Amino acid sequence: MVKRLLVVDDEAALLSAIAAALRSEGFEVATARNGKDAILQIARSMPDLLVSDIRMPVMDGYALARHFRSAPHTSLIPIVFLTAKDDTRDRIEGFRSGIDAYITKPFEPDELTAVIRSILDRVERTRTAFATLTGTAEGKEEVLVRDAELTDAEWRVAEAIARGLTNKEIAAELGLSIRTVESHVSRILGKKNFSNRVEIARSILTIRTDEKE
Repeated sequence: MVKRLLVVDDEAALLSAIAAALRSEGFEVATARNGKDAILQIARSMPDLLVSDIRMPVMDGYALARHFRSAPHTSLIPIVFLTAKDDTRDRIEGFRSGIDAYITKPFEPDELTAVIRSILDRVERTRTAFATLTGTAEGKEEVLVRDAELTDAEWRVAEAIARGLTNKEIAAELGLSIRTVESHVSRILGKKNFSNRVEIARSILTIRTDEKE
């Protein structure tokens, strides 16, 4: 499956060059000129990974990263900062904002590609591990004890999260819009008093473990 990247930078020429380099590596790439534009892009289509500059008008990279990490539907999306800010304090602030990698400009396109592929490979390994732990690897299906607090639709979304699927993949699998999936995820988090998708997945794992005992 082709991975979708969202690249955010206020320098039009550089943004175009980064997007072209990543497209040449087989990625689907969307672009935005600042953090608020990026949030609008996400409302239309969820990326698999975000690449962002720090210094931008309207909403800078730090604010964008914090927004991603605070919103349930984007909290697990990997974030790479690609920036000219090379001070140690800038790096620390970036990692405190929840980013996964920090690359300074000028940069080598091969380095950026390698970092992105490494992160996405890690995400895929995590998904596979979840699928194995929850007994939902290929060819396996189990009847689960349904949580009375969740509707059937919410349960199906929760089970898909436990298999490591993104909102985009859940929407495609269940025939829903991404916005509908996001609404289901938000309601699940609220009903169960969870703070993120990992806790949803762990809850499904606990139910499956209890059934096997």
